[in-house]
Amino acid sequence: MSAETDERSIRPIVPDDAGEVLTLQRAAFVSEALIYDAADMPPLTQTLDELRAELEENLGCVALAGDRIVGSVRARIDGELLLVGRIAIAPDQQGSGIGTALLAAVEERGRTAGARVAELFTGSLSEANLRLYEREGYVESERVPHDDGTFQVFMRKQLT
Repeated sequence: MSAETDERSIRPIVPDDAGEVLTLQRAAFVSEALIYDAADMPPLTQTLDELRAELEENLGCVALAGDRIVGSVRARIDGELLLVGRIAIAPDQQGSGIGTALLAAVEERGRTAGARVAELFTGSLSEANLRLYEREGYVESERVPHDDGTFQVFMRKQLT
């Protein structure tokens, strides 16, 4: 295990993280844009001001390796539903368990805030994402077709 792995931690996301999270988000979503041949994906076009405003009231978390943000997830409560989104892992850190740890942390924050069910979505061609979510107990709840023949796959998990 490397020293960087030994120093890994997770904490709540805050508006001051916006710049580093936006950089991370763009780096992480390039591979998704290539899969879908869509450079205009919202994670790639979101502005710093939009992200900073989104983080004002957010239950998301960031994963750190030392002082570096290597992963992020955003979440908000809608009644008893925890809406999870924009999971982003630094390309050089993907496959190391950060996504799993971030999901667990944000689900716990959601439970504490009163959520009973977590919901997230990904694209039907995002096989690694689908495997992660299924492994972590998420079950497909809906598929919404896109004009390009792909689907937006919504998944849910009971938190209680």
